[in-house]
Amino acid sequence: MPRTKPAYAPELRQRILDLARAGRTPASLAREFEPTETTIRNWVAQAARDAGVRTDGLTTEERKELNELRREVRTLREERDILKKAAAWFAQETGATPRRPSST
Repeated sequence: MPRTKPAYAPELRQRILDLARAGRTPASLAREFEPTETTIRNWVAQAARDAGVRTDGLTTEERKELNELRREVRTLREERDILKKAAAWFAQETGATPRRPSST
């Protein structure tokens, strides 16, 4: 699903994370900056996972690797399906496999 808004600039995200670590609440940061309170809470939680403080989810690097592996699996499955269809077509054309008799 495409994003409805472009991603926030890394500098803004880092500034908000620094302010949150300094003790500001996500609610006060949401009033001052554009991201919502929920977005800021998610950023803080993800930063904690990346730092090794939290273990309740994937780090950014693990998430990136998982997405790359899923993309690769999808490509390999598509290639496999194409090869299966091509092999079946060539086998039928060369007469390597008997054709199914038609029921009349």
